[in-house]
Amino acid sequence: MLSGHPPENEQTRPMSRDEILAILKDSGALRTGHFILTSGLHSDTYVQCAQVLQYPWRAETLCAALAEKVRAQATEIDMVVSPAMGGVIVGYEMGRQLGVPAVFFERVDGVFTLRRDFTIPAGARCLMVEDVVTTGLSSRECMAAARAEGGDVAAEACLVDRSGGRAELGVPLVSLLELDAPAYDPDALPPHLRDIPAVKPGSRKLGAA
Repeated sequence: MLSGHPPENEQTRPMSRDEILAILKDSGALRTGHFILTSGLHSDTYVQCAQVLQYPWRAETLCAALAEKVRAQATEIDMVVSPAMGGVIVGYEMGRQLGVPAVFFERVDGVFTLRRDFTIPAGARCLMVEDVVTTGLSSRECMAAARAEGGDVAAEACLVDRSGGRAELGVPLVSLLELDAPAYDPDALPPHLRDIPAVKPGSRKLGAA
């Protein structure tokens, strides 16, 4: 059972896959081409959720639908935790929808760390929230950081699971949209990507040489 209180007078309903895809495409969040992902892998599909989250009403719509899916799991949640930067907005909105506090971790020297006087009470049941899950690496790192702070990570929620359900997180994953978008090692690119120049739209290594 969820603790906290969801927003009043907000009506939610299940969203169809076509509705979700339409919002992502219309916002420029779902792209095709040749991309280098944050993990260093290559793909012909890129999901930049910041493009849809810049519209607060769309963020509300998507997160309300995701929150309903989380509630349906009957997982007891005390707070939301998420990684900066991609998880900050979706984590905040999920906390609002579920009526619980939301905090975020930041990388300090490459390690997820709580700053800004954020704390996780000992034993707090945490919902890990991300915008997109690809390999699950950053999720696992952030969950480990939450546990080190005393939290109990009960589940993860994301807007888009682009692993096709293959990401191994160690906790249940609730996604609003599941995409089977393969990612490839740069030395093993498929023919349809080899002759297309790659772009790297991710943000983790901004400022790096």
